[in-house]
Amino acid sequence: MLIAALASLVSALFAAAPAVRALATERIVVDWHTGLAIGGYDPVAFFTDGKPVVGKADVELAYGGTVWRFANVGDRAAFAERPDVYMPQFGGYDPVGVANGVAVAGNPDLWLIAEGKLFLFYDRNRLAAFSADSEHIVGAADRKWAQVMRTLSP
Repeated sequence: MLIAALASLVSALFAAAPAVRALATERIVVDWHTGLAIGGYDPVAFFTDGKPVVGKADVELAYGGTVWRFANVGDRAAFAERPDVYMPQFGGYDPVGVANGVAVAGNPDLWLIAEGKLFLFYDRNRLAAFSADSEHIVGAADRKWAQVMRTLSP
């Protein structure tokens, strides 16, 4: 009975959203099951398609100590030329968490482009809080980011 309960708990933990099951590689949110940055989503597609798009296994690029996937070769080329434009801010960590001094992996399905930058959020409440006061939150997150990065695994 105890073994079944533990197995159920472990199964539930690993069934969580990919953003929750993440680790840091070069301060970028990486799915620890796949090794892919931001869960394998195409970071350029947020800008070009206006929605999250899962990248393809045959359109990858190694950058920043991890593997990024893209929906097409054009998106990969755009990212290779200007990763600073397309990478999510704070490595894909939730800016509300960073502003509070905590690294919380963002979920690619909860996102916003603000002032030309991509932000990923842990949950809808944090996205709403950011939307209501993005300037203050980004300022606080910028001030705390160096401190938060020191808590992440290199």
